[in-house]
Amino acid sequence: MSAAPTPPPAHGLLAGKRVLVTAAAGSGIGSTTARRCLDEGARVIIADKHERRLAETAADLGVTGIVCDVTDEASVQAMVDRAWAALGGIDVLINNAGLGGTAEVHEMTDEQWSLVLDVTLTGTFRVTRAMLRRMYDQGAGVIVNNASVLGWRAQVGQAHYAAAKAGVMALTRCSAVEAAPRGVRINAVAPSLAMHANLAKVTSDELLAELTSREAFGRAAEPWEIATVMVFLASDYSTYMTGEVVSVSSQRA
Repeated sequence: MSAAPTPPPAHGLLAGKRVLVTAAAGSGIGSTTARRCLDEGARVIIADKHERRLAETAADLGVTGIVCDVTDEASVQAMVDRAWAALGGIDVLINNAGLGGTAEVHEMTDEQWSLVLDVTLTGTFRVTRAMLRRMYDQGAGVIVNNASVLGWRAQVGQAHYAAAKAGVMALTRCSAVEAAPRGVRINAVAPSLAMHANLAKVTSDELLAELTSREAFGRAAEPWEIATVMVFLASDYSTYMTGEVVSVSSQRA
């Protein structure tokens, strides 16, 4: 197993940018990405459904937090309107909301399937739709979606999550083609295994060990290792990239 490297120093990649990060409460990829955006010079607002964790994270980062349920259209629109007004526009949207779960197809209920798809895929669609309407009027913007390698690969018990993340990939590609003539870029990252407290709570030690064994580096990614790639896609270092899904994974083929 190789040790995790030290996070690279900031280089002002998002200096002056206005950023909204969804599902950013707690200690996962969203909050880590928000922190990295701040380090790179951005002004940041975060959103999440979980009010207590959102308040704690917003206070820790020193930013505004907006409560938002991505399964509710009115809540999504209110979040976008409030964030846009507070920042005077938004240059970058980080679409991070997603929900997992484990159930094999023959035992999966309609409710389990629908909830994962509603949060992970349709939630991403709702926020993207609301933001594109604003960004089109602005004539510029960047959206970075959080997909997963499960959009390409199979794992027992993950049909709903894999289908949702494959949908995020397709949404990324199609919306990017529509948005390009209007000055908006849309890309996605596809992590394999990023270790954080929330994942550890809902995943058995046995499964984590199995998933880790598939990684070429012999370890899970640190959340900041996903965040730095999201920041790259959000920055002016990727101006000729759109409709791409970038694998942030050392998973063996």
